[in-house]
Amino acid sequence: MQDGQKIPVHVLSGFLGSGKTTLLKSWLGGQALADVALLVNEFGEVGIDHLLLGEVAPDTVLLPSGCVCCQVRGELKQALLDLSERRERGQLPPFKKVILETTGLADPSPILSTLLHDRQLQYHFAQGVLVTLVDAEHGWQQAQNQPEWLAQVTAADKLAVSKGDRVSTAQRHQLEAYLQQLNPLAEIAETTTFLHQADTLFEAAISEGSAQQRFRWLGNLAAEKIGVISSDPAPATAALKADGTAVAHLGSHYPQTETCVITLTEKFNWAAFAVWLSMLLHCHGSAILRMKGILRVQESDTPVVIHGVQHSLHPPVHLTDWPGELESSQLVFILRGLSASRLQSAFLRFQQPFLIGDK
Repeated sequence: MQDGQKIPVHVLSGFLGSGKTTLLKSWLGGQALADVALLVNEFGEVGIDHLLLGEVAPDTVLLPSGCVCCQVRGELKQALLDLSERRERGQLPPFKKVILETTGLADPSPILSTLLHDRQLQYHFAQGVLVTLVDAEHGWQQAQNQPEWLAQVTAADKLAVSKGDRVSTAQRHQLEAYLQQLNPLAEIAETTTFLHQADTLFEAAISEGSAQQRFRWLGNLAAEKIGVISSDPAPATAALKADGTAVAHLGSHYPQTETCVITLTEKFNWAAFAVWLSMLLHCHGSAILRMKGILRVQESDTPVVIHGVQHSLHPPVHLTDWPGELESSQLVFILRGLSASRLQSAFLRFQQPFLIGDK
């Protein structure tokens, strides 16, 4: 099946109690239900969310084991293949997208890996947008105590802040600033803002628009003019918890990430870059929480887009309809446990012999 005909699988993530089902019910209320297939993955023997969503989406499928992780990949695969088969037989409406609501304890990376690496799924489906809900009331506590929370936040394309009415404006802004430090590649807004533009909640920003609009896909770092390479560790700052008490020095108590941005005017040698990136992910994939890039390559007249989460790398996409010429390449890495300076040194050492300027 050609890429344009593949069905996108969008993932709705977020820690326990963040409001995923509430958001999904509100979003489904404004959709043509025949266009949406819904998979719900819950933790526990009784699928409460599945019953609630069944009121608005009767064909909701409940994955039985409750946690989408390595041992449950087969269930996710089978559920998707069953949906595809029922669609082809006319037993389901010809849906155009799949929404997977994960359990609050799920790390999204195995889900993404399943979608990207399984050959049967690759034929029918494409990975869509990962939306993660963050609970404004309990976000600081979850950040401090729950490692799954960090995995969900750093893997996200969009971060939706829920329960913003239960904290002060200052507290919400402080949490959003922290989220921006952890994942500068993500679009961040309150859930109400995303629902006001419901048609774009599960829409990738890279798909269309001007060059400036497409660079927004790289997050708030896209507009920065930083020279050749810049590393920007998330600083330790003070914050306010939901009860109004101060949290001093985030770096001492809360997970931090480091961001490495690489901007180059020279054209990449794609083969050499692919070898370097493969070795990087093989050796340090667990430390590469998120990666995105728009590249000028010697082998193509159009830009190439790459992105991935940990060990899982999406197939590169050639932007054949790119408006104008790309003036420089930009790569963004979100790291934990690997210093940006070490990454930049490795990149320059391996890539420098292959980089060429415009002739």
